[in-house]
Amino acid sequence: MDKIIEIKDLIYEYKSDENENVQALKKVSLGVRQGEFLVVIGHNGSGKSTMAKHMNALLLPSGGKVYVNGLDTSDEKNVWSIRQTAGMVFQNPDNQIVATIVEEDIAFGPENLGVPPKEIRIRVDEALQSVGMSEHRRKGPHLLSGGQKQRIAIAGIIAMRPKCIILDEPTAMLDPSGRKEVLETIRRLNKDEGITVVHITHFMDEAVNADRVIVMEEGNMVLEGNPKEVFAQVDILKKLGLDVPQVTELTSKLIGDGIDLPKDILTVDEMVMHLCQL
Repeated sequence: MDKIIEIKDLIYEYKSDENENVQALKKVSLGVRQGEFLVVIGHNGSGKSTMAKHMNALLLPSGGKVYVNGLDTSDEKNVWSIRQTAGMVFQNPDNQIVATIVEEDIAFGPENLGVPPKEIRIRVDEALQSVGMSEHRRKGPHLLSGGQKQRIAIAGIIAMRPKCIILDEPTAMLDPSGRKEVLETIRRLNKDEGITVVHITHFMDEAVNADRVIVMEEGNMVLEGNPKEVFAQVDILKKLGLDVPQVTELTSKLIGDGIDLPKDILTVDEMVMHLCQL
């Protein structure tokens, strides 16, 4: 599979309030495959959001290189194309919503790209449908719930037809039902429409259905693998101060009590199946 994003020995430095150099990313290398659902986890200050912002040229490397669809992010003339390829959804949907009517907000991005009006109409309809928000097209965004607003922010990115969507903690400000809505939307876009997803989160449960999980700590990638491989390493994750999915935590405790279970159980259904087999 072709890599849509390639990060090579990425270093990012910034000046602290005390005017000292701080290295937020330390020679990170990573490839994201076309169509992949990649989840990056780590607590605040681990470098995960800093890395995400390099993926659509919001930040530029202090050292190393980032390529999006083969384009070097540090070359200014590539920025426009890079942002059409890799769309970004942020933590607070209110910061991304610009219009007073939902469908006008979704049309904003394609209009800026110079898309013809007839094509914009098609894209807005398709984007609303893909996030399950067609019935709210004429509403004011201020009348929507947090989860609905975030789905509108995602629709605004979809209407620009990116190959990849980068979501930087998109559920951090949402209640459980809003989180569920947004996660189902992201999964469907990835599985049904083949859009590459890079999902940055500190909620471990959101990584269970990923193709691959990366754990960041102090500007380094410290673990990488599919969800079963990563979450089976409960002791390492705990040392990093991270939670593990609740089912994995329970599995670990049951194994500690002498019950014969595989380490890599991630879902309630898997747990029930294995317990019934005992």
